[in-house]
Amino acid sequence: MHLVIGSGPIGSTVATVLAQRGERVRIVTRSGSGPAHPLIERAAADAADARRLTELAQGAEVVYNCANPKYTEWAEKWFPMNNAMIAAARSAGAVYAITGNLYGYGPRPGGLMTESTPLAATGRKGRIRNRMWQDALDSGVRAIEARASDYLGAGAVGIFSTVLLPAMNANRTAWAPGDPDLPHSFTYVGDMARTLITLAGDERAHGKAWHVPSPAPVTIRELADRYCALTGRAPVTVRKLPRFVMRTAGLAVPMARELAEMDYQFYAPFVLDSSLTERTFGLTATSLDVALRETAADAEAIAARTM
Repeated sequence: MHLVIGSGPIGSTVATVLAQRGERVRIVTRSGSGPAHPLIERAAADAADARRLTELAQGAEVVYNCANPKYTEWAEKWFPMNNAMIAAARSAGAVYAITGNLYGYGPRPGGLMTESTPLAATGRKGRIRNRMWQDALDSGVRAIEARASDYLGAGAVGIFSTVLLPAMNANRTAWAPGDPDLPHSFTYVGDMARTLITLAGDERAHGKAWHVPSPAPVTIRELADRYCALTGRAPVTVRKLPRFVMRTAGLAVPMARELAEMDYQFYAPFVLDSSLTERTFGLTATSLDVALRETAADAEAIAARTM
């Protein structure tokens, strides 16, 4: 049995892929939601409730951390949740598989990140992610972390879904935070899910962090143009949002403040090197066009439901 915490795009995909392989899955959310499948059991629990998660984890081979607290609640929510999942994995003798990101590296000269890049983040969210990973390593559980860049695919939340897609749907200018002509890595949600599953099941991966196979980096402008070409839309104009706008808004709006802290990702090249994961485990990145087509299909399905 596999215990998946969180039913967002990553957690739901992990659960579905495992179930399609014939594995039994228990997916946990506060409301008890999750994908429907005969081999998926949905359970309601608070991800910070160590006792409840420990009960749910009995018999689990892997505990997957696919949770995603609100950006503005990271400081108060992440450590209790991470500690509860570590406790559940330890009790079950399970592998602890963490859905990670690149925040822990902080701004990088040249923008290239490998698994050996120092975890030198000075920002609050980067330091939170680094402490979570260190706490997992120090706990003695068999832990892995899969690190990805901005997501594409069904349900993905990132600069594409929050900035580019609404502008393209409304046929208006997209105001991108940062320089839209710098290379930036994007990761397909399906590749994150498959990488998590592969790493959790391979002893060579345990005790280490790995980068999720991702397509060659593209600029924000190239990404918008590619999406428009694939979907038959008129090209969208992409302009650079002045940096002071988000930072000024952050003085009064908590979410803007959180986004402004991470804006360095878009003012310099931001490139994920996943070659080590690819060589070690034989994984490859899904093509960017496949990820964009899935993103488009998901957007169309959401629009159809709201009509």
